[in-house]
Amino acid sequence: MKDYEEAITFLGEWGHFQRLIFIVLSLSYFPNGSTFLSMIFVGDTTHHHCRVPSLNSSYGGLGYNLSIPTEELKGETILSCCRRYTEQKDSDSVYSNDTEGCVDGWVFSKDRYVSTIVTEWNLVCDDAWKAPFTLTVYFFGMLVGSFCSGIFSDRYGRKITFFSAKTLQTLLSLLLAFSISWEMFCVVYFVFGVMYASASSCFVLGSELLIKSARETFGILGIGLAHSTGFAVLPLFAYLIRDWRTLQIGLSLIGFLYLPFIWFIPESPRWLITQGRLQEAEAIIRAAAKRNGITPPENIFRLEHRAITEFENKCGQDKFTWLDLIKTVNMQNITVINITIWTTITLTFYGLSFNTSNLDGDPYRNCLISAATEYVGFTFIWLTARYAPRRIILSSFLLLGGAFLLLIQLVPEELSGLTVTLAMTGRLVVTGASIFVNVCSMEFFPTVVRNMGLGVCDMAGRVGSAASPYIAHTGTYNKTLPFILMGTMSLFSGCLSLLLPETKGEKLPEVISQVKPLQWCSHKKRFSEPNGLDEDVQQHLRDEQTSTIQ
Repeated sequence: MKDYEEAITFLGEWGHFQRLIFIVLSLSYFPNGSTFLSMIFVGDTTHHHCRVPSLNSSYGGLGYNLSIPTEELKGETILSCCRRYTEQKDSDSVYSNDTEGCVDGWVFSKDRYVSTIVTEWNLVCDDAWKAPFTLTVYFFGMLVGSFCSGIFSDRYGRKITFFSAKTLQTLLSLLLAFSISWEMFCVVYFVFGVMYASASSCFVLGSELLIKSARETFGILGIGLAHSTGFAVLPLFAYLIRDWRTLQIGLSLIGFLYLPFIWFIPESPRWLITQGRLQEAEAIIRAAAKRNGITPPENIFRLEHRAITEFENKCGQDKFTWLDLIKTVNMQNITVINITIWTTITLTFYGLSFNTSNLDGDPYRNCLISAATEYVGFTFIWLTARYAPRRIILSSFLLLGGAFLLLIQLVPEELSGLTVTLAMTGRLVVTGASIFVNVCSMEFFPTVVRNMGLGVCDMAGRVGSAASPYIAHTGTYNKTLPFILMGTMSLFSGCLSLLLPETKGEKLPEVISQVKPLQWCSHKKRFSEPNGLDEDVQQHLRDEQTSTIQ
C-alpha cells in the first residue's frame, strides 16, 4: 500500500499525533513485563521438608535431623524434601531406617516468601511437575491467542481487538489472585495467555498508524523498553510484597491505570481502507493533521489508491495456503531455518527469565539486573540494525549468547558472581536477538505468504516458550544444565542463521519465485520487479476509471 504512505506524507514524521501514538501504545507493554513474569516469584519453590506432627511445625525445628534423612542439593547438605523416616510406635526406637513420603504434608521456609502457589497448593515432590506446567498452560494460551487474534484483527479491526484483549487481560490478572485451587489458576492463566497474545495486536496497530521511518524505533525501543521497565518494577513489588495473592493484586492495578489511555488511540486507517470505509479513514487522518497543526489536502485518498487497494484484496492471500511455505526449495529452507531460530530464541529468552530464581545470590537483585540487560540489549540492537547487515547481527547475537551460556559450566562454584555475570550477559544478547528476529523474518518471506510465514514462526516460538519452564526447572537439580541446553541450541541456531540471505537494503520479495537461496548455495542476486504486476494494476485502474466515467 505505498500510495497510502504517499497520501499521508503531509502529516510529517514526529508531530503531536505520532508522539501520542508512540507513547500510548508503547506504554501498553509496561504492565506486560510485570504481570506475566511475576511467575518468577509467584511460582517459585522455597526450601521445604516433610512435616512431622510430633515436632515443632516451624521450618527446620529441633528434632527434624533425627526424623528426616539428608540429601545433597547443589553441593549443600539439606533435609530431604520428599522423604522422612517411618515412625515405630511399638519399639524403643522412635524411627526406623525405612522411609516414607510426606504423608502429613510439608513445612516450607518463609525466609524469602510468605506464600507462593507452590507452598499454598503443595506443588512439590510427586506434584512438582505442576509448577512448570502452569507456565506451559499459559504459553499454550498464547499460541491460541496468536492464531485467533490475527483473524479477529483482520475481521473486526485492530483497535477493538486490542482494546478488548487488554481489558480482559487486566481483569484476568486480578482474577488470578482469587483462585481457590491450582486447577482454577491454570484455567484462568490459559485464558490470560490468550488475551496477552491478542493484546500484542497493538504492534500491528502502531506499525500501521506510524510511518515507515518511525516503525523500527517503535518496534524495538518503544515496545522493548516499556516491557523492560515493567520487568524492572517486578522485583521491587516482589521484595515489598511477599504474599503471592497480594503481589498479584498490586501488579494488576498497574494494568487498570493504563486502560483509560486506550481511548486516545484511533482505528488503523489502513485497515479501514481495506474495508472500503474511506470516509472514516480520512476523518482519522484529518484529526491527526489538526493535532499536528497542519492543513490537510482537500482529497486525501484518491481514486487510484482505492483501485489499487481493491486490486490487492482481489489478488491477496486467498490464492495461497500454508503449503506454499514449503512449495519450493528456497521456501523450505527459509521456513525451516526461521522456525528453528524462533524456537531457540523464545526458549532461551524465557528459560533465562524463569531461571533467575535458580541463580546464586539474591533473586530480587538478579531479576533487576536481568531487566537492566534488556535496556542494553534493545538499545544496542536498535543502533546496530541501522548500519550492520541483518544476517551478521542475528548470527552474532546467537553465537555470542550461546558461548556465554556454555562458559558457565566451567566456572567454579565459589565464583557465583561470575556465573551470574555470564548468565546476564548471555541474556543481554539473546534479548537483542528476540526483538531483531521479528524484523528479519518479515523481510525473508514474500508478500503473498508473509503473514502466514510470520504466523508459523510465532507458533513455533510459542512451542519453545512452552518448553522453557521445564528447562528452567532442571536448574533446581543441576544449576548448569539449563545453560548447557540453551547454549547448545543458541550456537546451533547461530550457525544456521549464517546461511540466510542478506536482506538489508534489498527490496522485499513479492512472490515466491523471488525468495533468495541460502547464502552458501548460490551467489547473491537481486530480484526484479514481479512480472506483470504493474501492468495488472494499471489495467485495473483504467477499468475502474472507465466504469466511474460511465
